[in-house]
Amino acid sequence: MNDIAFSMAAPLPGPSPEVTVSSDMIKRGLVVAPLLIAICGLVWGLNGAWSSAYAIAIVLVNFALAAGIVAVTAKISLRLMMGSVLFGYLVRLALIFLAVYLVKDAGWISLPALGATIIFTHLGLLVWELKYVALSLAYPGLKPKPSSLGNSASNPSSK
Repeated sequence: MNDIAFSMAAPLPGPSPEVTVSSDMIKRGLVVAPLLIAICGLVWGLNGAWSSAYAIAIVLVNFALAAGIVAVTAKISLRLMMGSVLFGYLVRLALIFLAVYLVKDAGWISLPALGATIIFTHLGLLVWELKYVALSLAYPGLKPKPSSLGNSASNPSSK
């Protein structure tokens, strides 16, 4: 039996499932973006469409930054990762606030469309991604895709 010493100061070995999960959420966000932009455009006009597009960009950058923080700092040490996740969350919230604050008085912004899209996109993508996350230590990150349709579980002759 191998004794593996666990140290909070040691780097975390292995792949970065958070980058895979975040990339998957970004892809889903890009797929759903035209629909959200169209809905906001119908409800709030052209300014709503522009605001929705801006909000989606904010959310997708936020997810990418979150994954990047974990992926980079986990390779250094778990202590650094935990501190970076905590303070990175605060910094990312400040960046979202700054991104909204800088355009709040712009003529092309619809604040209801911007706010609704930021909230809906964050929550919607997180809930949508739950369907695809493995939630298993055997497969950290996304669930593995079936290799073929004729696997042993669906093949009655293998029982």
